[in-house]
Amino acid sequence: MKTLFLLLLAAGLAAGVRAAPLERDLGRGLTYLRVHALPADLAAPEAAGHPFILDVRYARGGAGDAAGLLAWLRQHASPRHPVFLLANTATSAALLAPLNSPEAVTGLVILGAAAPGFDPDIAVAVSAEEEQRAYDALERGAAVDSLVNARVEKLRNDEAALAKARLTDNSDNDNEPKLDERPKPVPAPQLIDPVLQRAVQLHRSLLALKRI
Repeated sequence: MKTLFLLLLAAGLAAGVRAAPLERDLGRGLTYLRVHALPADLAAPEAAGHPFILDVRYARGGAGDAAGLLAWLRQHASPRHPVFLLANTATSAALLAPLNSPEAVTGLVILGAAAPGFDPDIAVAVSAEEEQRAYDALERGAAVDSLVNARVEKLRNDEAALAKARLTDNSDNDNEPKLDERPKPVPAPQLIDPVLQRAVQLHRSLLALKRI
């Protein structure tokens, strides 16, 4: 009985951790906020006065939760301090219903993968599987930068290989492949969150244009 109680307690604690909002500073005045439970997760964030990326992908809720979300958006979003809302078809339709009108919230931009029944302001091409993997990676502690900024592979000059290339080998029996002919390890493909990436890029573009 004691063991069962401890297991239930651990499960409850895990659920509580999973339900906590996830907040990250994306730099240049932009805050990323991921919510799981509405409207409770919206109580903690700092006051309005700067742009937000609000991630409600996979969030569930009904009409009462939608009202709380709408109130938060109206408090935080404005033309100078936009809120970039990330959503998808897994987001409860009830949560998004009050936002269907462009006049519902001034300064709100909805981004996501377009699908039947979900028509975001900015459509991003991403498969459901890819989006889920990227979303889960951040839950598991991946750095936001790794999901937003594409890795740039730089060629590294190996001094030993360059030196060997300058040597003339006249031996006909030496069949050892040269260093520059040996297969190089291929890095694992980088996991990118295209929806989050597009929101960050949009924020940076608006900054560059001095629109925000």
